[in-house]
Amino acid sequence: MPYTSLSGLQVDDVLRVFVRDELLPSVGISEDDFWGKFAQLQDRFAGPVADVLAQRDTLQTKIDAWHIKNGGGTVDEYAQFLTDIGYLLEPVYSTISVTGVDEEFSTIPGAQLVVPATVPRYALNAANARWGSLFDAYYGTDALPLDYELAPGYDPRRGAQVIAEVDTQLDGFFPLVNASHADVTAYSVVGGRFLATTGEGTTTLADPTQFVGYREGGILLRRNGAHVEIVIDPDSVVGQSHHAGVADVVVEAAITTIVDLEDSVATVDGEDKTLAYSTWFGLHRGDLASDFDKDGATVHRTLNPDRHYLTPGGADLVLHGRSLLLARTVGHHMTTDAVLTADGREVIEGVLDALVVVTASLQDLRGLGSVKNSRTGSIYIVKPKQHGPAEVALTVEIFGAIEEALGLEKNTVKIGIMDEEKRTSLNLDACIAAASERVIFINTGFLDRTGDEIHTDFAAGPVVRKNDMKSQIWLSSYEDNNVDAGLAAGFSGVAQVGKGMWAKPAAMADMLAQKIGHPLAGANCAWVPSPTAATLHALHYLKVNVFDEQKKLIGRRTDRKLMLNVPLLTTPPTPEEIDNELRTNAQSMLGYVVRWVGLGIGCSTVPDLNNVGLMEDRATLRISSQLLANWLAHGIVDEAQIRAVFAQMAVLVDEQNASVEGYPAMAPNLEASESFQAALELVFTGKIEPNGYTERVLTYWRKEAKKEPEPDMLRRGLNVLTHWRKGAKKNPAG
Repeated sequence: MPYTSLSGLQVDDVLRVFVRDELLPSVGISEDDFWGKFAQLQDRFAGPVADVLAQRDTLQTKIDAWHIKNGGGTVDEYAQFLTDIGYLLEPVYSTISVTGVDEEFSTIPGAQLVVPATVPRYALNAANARWGSLFDAYYGTDALPLDYELAPGYDPRRGAQVIAEVDTQLDGFFPLVNASHADVTAYSVVGGRFLATTGEGTTTLADPTQFVGYREGGILLRRNGAHVEIVIDPDSVVGQSHHAGVADVVVEAAITTIVDLEDSVATVDGEDKTLAYSTWFGLHRGDLASDFDKDGATVHRTLNPDRHYLTPGGADLVLHGRSLLLARTVGHHMTTDAVLTADGREVIEGVLDALVVVTASLQDLRGLGSVKNSRTGSIYIVKPKQHGPAEVALTVEIFGAIEEALGLEKNTVKIGIMDEEKRTSLNLDACIAAASERVIFINTGFLDRTGDEIHTDFAAGPVVRKNDMKSQIWLSSYEDNNVDAGLAAGFSGVAQVGKGMWAKPAAMADMLAQKIGHPLAGANCAWVPSPTAATLHALHYLKVNVFDEQKKLIGRRTDRKLMLNVPLLTTPPTPEEIDNELRTNAQSMLGYVVRWVGLGIGCSTVPDLNNVGLMEDRATLRISSQLLANWLAHGIVDEAQIRAVFAQMAVLVDEQNASVEGYPAMAPNLEASESFQAALELVFTGKIEPNGYTERVLTYWRKEAKKEPEPDMLRRGLNVLTHWRKGAKKNPAG
């Protein structure tokens, strides 16, 4: 790829043009000044980043040696050892003192979306998912049972079913005096009062304070901090069949959205990074747009405007029309060749991410865009894959240096801490304390946390099967400890305590039945896989007052030693269980990797062995690859078994993706398939892959897939072991 020399750096030309022509002109920063600032940041933080990565390796080497000698050991023995080596630290308690926090984090519980920054259409969908149609969410999913085939267009049978269910929900959330919403023949606002007309006369809300606004054709209600609008249009298709002329009930759904530069994208070079950066920039400038075909027509999608109402007293009321946006940058271990040092080394990708994200966010802070994201003057960055408080402190230092470089006030940049690594979980109080002036978000991540659990305790013995991880003591205590630590630090009413993803986008009935457990556990946000899921998950926050649940939990403290129960097999698996685990994980890995490497898709719905669509990203890949590597290392399976099963699953995955445009089939030539070779390498080098991360392997093979094809693989130097020995342990900090 072509580069241009700037400020002692070599900058990919695609990235350079974006920065020069799009990012900088309106904010008064010259190209030389921008890259000069980045060069200083790279020089300042290359050493500290290398140090924390070296500390990871040092600790892991000591843990491996202890496990080889002691197996899993007892909890007390393991705790003492981890304390002795400086892995398990004395708790450091503090109350967060963050200021300038938007209400989406502090007082409005709700669903959270994560969307790849490389797909502008999806980013727009997510940003606009702040408000969702409850009628549509029920009509088009299994959230309501359907035992007949829908008629084309609007099926009044399904419509009646949806209307009846929404009436029931309204009765639960916004009860009327001596009436049901199913009895209402008209809704109105008279003299600043909400009125509902029934066959028995006129009634109103049992709690009149729930009525907070109105506009022509809309009545705005509020419960537990979130809003619901009853949209009235008797002439609409739905309104004609509704007993009160209601065309829709719109709920405040995706309160916040993470625009992802990390696990859900496949960004391996300057061109990819530029696409991701330009999406974040366009969202803040307000002019991001996407044209796509839908039902034979071209749809032009842009950002939704704010929503305007009058209060019952007649004052103006403006509600945010879009989800509040956070950016998730990459972890400390990542580097990128989108920019190289003068001597050709890759730069720290997380620092580049943060500088570009903050610079782009100046559009918002300075009012240069056509929309607002933060109304308090803050920028929100989620930082993943941090191991312990020293790494969180390093992130805080990096954010402070960027603020100084750009002339921003201290603590403008807020941090979301992903609690997804074992050392962070065990020391979460200290991690929060290290960012007490900036932290606005902690979130459990079961998938990455499981991958790190397997890798950290890799040498102790063979671990339990993937599905059995969900019932392990370490996991339940991890989830509880996360909430406890956040509440103890004063998160309630100030910052978000978050929970993980619902992985089945089509299973909305199951989600409605199960995901209510997240607000009941004291989490005021949780991840969902789609705008529709966000709309349905919003019902849980209308039903459960999260802040009341948090009050019940304040003071509870989970014993963090419970997280030291190593999830080892207690009985050898049967041949049938081994075969099932091999097939399940091989199919999952190949289904995801072939899209990442072959198509450049970082997150998608991947069918499993039973053709059930599951949301997959690098975290799910980390679990499967680490589990198989662990079983290989401990003799549960051998290399021949793995190769044979992966070859069988390649055929199945090819069949499942046969209709995908541009899909690079694996089975016809496994040796020449970058995707197949990447999946194998993730298993065969998983034992020595730092922290079990997958990015190094994926990035290498994706770059190979983007090259012009060459038939002779040996000429391309793709021998897996040679590739590993040359590159895997290279200092990523430059």
